[in-house]
Amino acid sequence: KSAPSIPKENFSCLTRLDHNRACSQVAMRCGISANSVKNMIIWGNHSSTQYPDIHHCKVNVQGKDVTAFDAVKDDAWLKGEFISTVQRRGAAVIKARKLSSAMSAAKAICDHMRDIWTGTTEGEFISMGVYSTGNPYGVPEDLIYSFPVSIKDKAWKIVDGLAINDFSKAKMDATAAELVEERDTAVSFLGSTAVT
Repeated sequence: KSAPSIPKENFSCLTRLDHNRACSQVAMRCGISANSVKNMIIWGNHSSTQYPDIHHCKVNVQGKDVTAFDAVKDDAWLKGEFISTVQRRGAAVIKARKLSSAMSAAKAICDHMRDIWTGTTEGEFISMGVYSTGNPYGVPEDLIYSFPVSIKDKAWKIVDGLAINDFSKAKMDATAAELVEERDTAVSFLGSTAVT
């Protein structure tokens, strides 16, 4: 809104930290490297409403790609504690260390920028907050919202065609509602500070 001359697709926000944390949680649960967890999705806001979605996640176990559900073998954990742990991980790190999680954030920034620069592997996607307009998942327009994206030639594209179940849709809608509220509050401040 404040920089209309810059193309909207040039803006992105960092949900890679949350993405990396979600991959690490699944990897630790399976006793494997986080590099063996692919296609994790963080939907929505970088806040406690974000939704770490493993429904399209693949885990490489002993050289074979399986679903996260098959690898973890604990649906209750994946739909409960896993989600809340990822949502609150930043606050938990700060509380435990009495310091910020700056190193993991720096690593996430490097991952985010590397993928913009070099692209994503064919058939794989990462999480990135991007401008929502006419997206395939019913997210309100005019938000910066985290989606699964693939990147090629330094341009991101929202991965479409992923099946979304009712559980996921409810989580996605909740984080979108929070972002709409934040957007509307920010826009109201912009309007109230305008010089007349």
